[in-house]
Amino acid sequence: MQMIIVDDEAHWVDNLSMHKPWHTLGIEQVHKAYSAQEALQIIETQPIDIVISDILMPEMTGIELIEKIRESDKRIKCIILSGHSDFEYAKEALRHKAVEYLLKPPTDEELFGAVKSAIEQLKAEWESISSKERTEYALRENLPLLRGQLLLDALRGAKLPADEWSRKLENYQLPIQSGNCALLLVRLEEEFGQYRNNGQQLMEFAIINIAEEIFGEFTEVWGVREEHGYLAFLLQFKDESPEIKKELLLEKLAVQLQAKVKQYLKGSLSIVITEPFRFPEQLADIYRKAASSFRQIVGDEREFVMRVSELGQHVSEGALDAIHSPPTISNLLEAGRWDALEEKLAHVFEELDLKWPDSWEHCMEAGFLIASAFTRYAHRNGHKLEQLLGEDMELLQSGEAFATIGKLRNWSMSGLRKLKEGTANEVNDIRSHYVKKVQAFTEKNLHLDVSLRALADHVNLHTTHLSKIYKIETGEGISEYVSRLRMERACHLLKTTDKKVYEISTEIGYLEPAYFIKVFKRQFGVTPQDYRIGS
Repeated sequence: MQMIIVDDEAHWVDNLSMHKPWHTLGIEQVHKAYSAQEALQIIETQPIDIVISDILMPEMTGIELIEKIRESDKRIKCIILSGHSDFEYAKEALRHKAVEYLLKPPTDEELFGAVKSAIEQLKAEWESISSKERTEYALRENLPLLRGQLLLDALRGAKLPADEWSRKLENYQLPIQSGNCALLLVRLEEEFGQYRNNGQQLMEFAIINIAEEIFGEFTEVWGVREEHGYLAFLLQFKDESPEIKKELLLEKLAVQLQAKVKQYLKGSLSIVITEPFRFPEQLADIYRKAASSFRQIVGDEREFVMRVSELGQHVSEGALDAIHSPPTISNLLEAGRWDALEEKLAHVFEELDLKWPDSWEHCMEAGFLIASAFTRYAHRNGHKLEQLLGEDMELLQSGEAFATIGKLRNWSMSGLRKLKEGTANEVNDIRSHYVKKVQAFTEKNLHLDVSLRALADHVNLHTTHLSKIYKIETGEGISEYVSRLRMERACHLLKTTDKKVYEISTEIGYLEPAYFIKVFKRQFGVTPQDYRIGS
């Protein structure tokens, strides 16, 4: 757990944060903030669990700080410290669900008791959130979506270990088991076109329900709408299924499905049924071939039931698998996962070497896909591919890169290295650009709101992301930079102008001159006026 201590009196903050054995309560890190605004900036970028705050501070009270915290995170526990025993303060603190309201100076027993109480509340809340009953309820509520997504992932070729498959099938309460299955692909014909923009999902849901009712007597049924618009059903015969020819039974049930949909939903279906195959190992390959057969064999025909006996007959040598399996080359490039991309390309070339060592067409297909992904990545990042690849571009233009699997492998790996090097420089340039924008805005608007939130909004970045890239690029945090800039500006104005201390305070962004004087003295050991006299 992480905690932050907030007080405009530095000695309180330093003493409480540095000289108490918080680790004995399980507190891993204690942050320090000398103002409410500084505390809010830290809370935006750090996973704070507990706040200990003084109630009376310049710019913002402890009660106002709690209100701000509650706007973004209702789970943070707050403890208020105060030198005032006024009941109104205590009542306000309790109204905002403060864990404790302690009078200064609290005893260690009081302070540790309050923090312990906050920790117990947090644990109870998170245990409730993560409880078995609540998890099971959430699982039941989302079960159809989870089942559908699992089948979609399997159709797309997602690889899972056997024990992971067993665990997911059991958790999602699916009666399908590893073993022989058949796949049913269903195409909704033109009568359903009228529902495309209104009611399509309801029609598909109704068809899935009818299919489950018809096939469910003899098979386990697991259905989903796949990415091409087909309804895909994984079917597995039950142990008690009658000993008749199962292929004929599936055709008979498919015809019933067509008839019931036409009768009740006033629309027609075309259906393709596959031969039995091993689930889950062969599912992605069978699905790909079945979808291809649907398109190639079927043509313009409609309202049929077709059993595809030889799924590979229309593709002489089969299709590439590894290069099309998720995650795609483009996805890995966009995510900057260079090691994973290198591993994927290795799988692509391993498949080419093993299955199609003499097929120039398969080599060309892989080459076009790799070159297309490289080109798209270059253009999305504001480059021409030729600029990044240099002389390797000539091999692409001449087609020499696709001449053999070996040449394509060398070209792809070389191109990958050059893309990585070219964009690494760009990442540094982008970070530098954001830092310059932040600094320019802060220097110009120091008298206004230059909080982390305001700066992040100015450069259109999330506060956490901006905080990280600024720290990486400059070595200091944004709040440290703003504080340093304010003190440097104050010193310059004290030396070179006759402005009053309160005027300088306002000009550098401190609303309360007394607070400015306190911060300045903490920094330099003297008041602003003494600093001016000494200079």
